Amino acid sequence: MCAVADRPYTLLSCSMSIDGFIDGASESRLMLSNEVDFDRVDEVRAGVDAILVGATTVRNDNPRLLVRDPDRRRSRVAHGLPEHPVKVTVTERGRLDASQRFFADDGASKLVYASSRVMPALVERIGRVSEVVDAGDPVTMSCLTGDLHRRGVRRLMVEGGGAVHTQFLADDLVDELQLVVAPFFVGESGARRFVGEGRYPWHPGRRARLAETRQLGDVVLLRYALSDRFVPESC
Repeated sequence: MCAVADRPYTLLSCSMSIDGFIDGASESRLMLSNEVDFDRVDEVRAGVDAILVGATTVRNDNPRLLVRDPDRRRSRVAHGLPEHPVKVTVTERGRLDASQRFFADDGASKLVYASSRVMPALVERIGRVSEVVDAGDPVTMSCLTGDLHRRGVRRLMVEGGGAVHTQFLADDLVDELQLVVAPFFVGESGARRFVGEGRYPWHPGRRARLAETRQLGDVVLLRYALSDRFVPESC
């Protein structure tokens, strides 16, 4: 176990269907948001030091995790920051490949937190395109976020998937939840949900505080304050 450490201000960002799914059961990616919200997410990305997704999201969604808007990139550089936040992923099984867009030569630094048992093989496979960190066995989000803080990450954005959401939320490591609800149902057996089973700090006896609601075209943003570190400024 790692020692209790400081951690970054952590916001968890997710889009889901009315019935709580973040993807369909087919291999094609389900688009849950719209261009208005994509631009909002880009603005949030531009304001953080690192973006984290799980290895399943890297494999299934093949995301770039970059700041799209050139003015936002220029603003980051003007403030002494790299154009893009650090890209972070975490893996227990080591099923990552250097050809995935996460590892593209795009100017963003990459960090892979891997369990001790798969780290040697992973270093051999992706060590030339990313730093690989031995995150112990099992990997815990508290140790991971403590290491990110030691590396200078002060604002962390978590973008999925469901297993990562579950771990961060159940371990009470999230300061802010940005949840976007799409105006349709999925209703498919085998589709991925926002979170899985877990013992969460928020329950009928301890309700999360809703800090903001905002309509963005045909979706709605629900912004929850999940700790006393919550920053009330609009995202």
